[in-house]
Amino acid sequence: MLNTARVGLLASITLMLAAAAMAQSSPAPNTAVDQLIPWLLNEDQQLRGVPFSEVIFDTTGKKMLPFDASNPVDQRVAKAISSACDETMKRLHAPGNAIEHIDRINEVSSHFEDSLRDLLNATPGLRCDFPLTNEGKTQRSGYPDLRIIDLESKRVFYVDPKLYVIGSRDSSFRTFYFEPKKTTNKVRDDAVHFIVGFEHEPRGESSSSWKFTRWELVDLSQFKVKLKAEFQASNHDMYRSEAIVASGGGD
Repeated sequence: MLNTARVGLLASITLMLAAAAMAQSSPAPNTAVDQLIPWLLNEDQQLRGVPFSEVIFDTTGKKMLPFDASNPVDQRVAKAISSACDETMKRLHAPGNAIEHIDRINEVSSHFEDSLRDLLNATPGLRCDFPLTNEGKTQRSGYPDLRIIDLESKRVFYVDPKLYVIGSRDSSFRTFYFEPKKTTNKVRDDAVHFIVGFEHEPRGESSSSWKFTRWELVDLSQFKVKLKAEFQASNHDMYRSEAIVASGGGD
């Protein structure tokens, strides 16, 4: 259950954002946006160290269950994921593998998802697939990537594979994000949440292959995140004909 301070924080965020949306149609000074921005600038104090389990619950209404090492179902699923991780590394190291000539590591991730899905689906008693959104659609992007169900107990496990280069394991750069949206939400079950991180060597110019050195299965029940305030726009928003004051062709 959320504590009083957290409830107040989340309520403040909700009210501020709602007021900011309403203020878009109002030209009056000291609008809600004027109040929202200073509050966001105070993010160091209020928006860091937020339990991810609370973010999931407040966004989806679903509980993040801790991995229970004494639970036979959890043990069985963790063992199956471990075996799938070992076999995936073997597959993607084999000559002629699917990622051998892929240059960008970001384009490799989907192959790990596909391999883990296939291997876990072949495990007796388990079913693994890409989680559906609230609209019932398959969406590969966004958290989480895979949904595993133990067919006997109906216990659900979400798995999100991540790839990182040797030496960056303790980096403070952003490597995880979660975007709360109702229509594209893919967390639809009370479930155990896992990250599985695969470490790889830097790819040298003389080698056309990726070399992965180890993997780690991480329970996210104690994971904490922070909110980064960011205002966004597209090229369509920027390059409006009425806003362009000059242009040229470089001749």
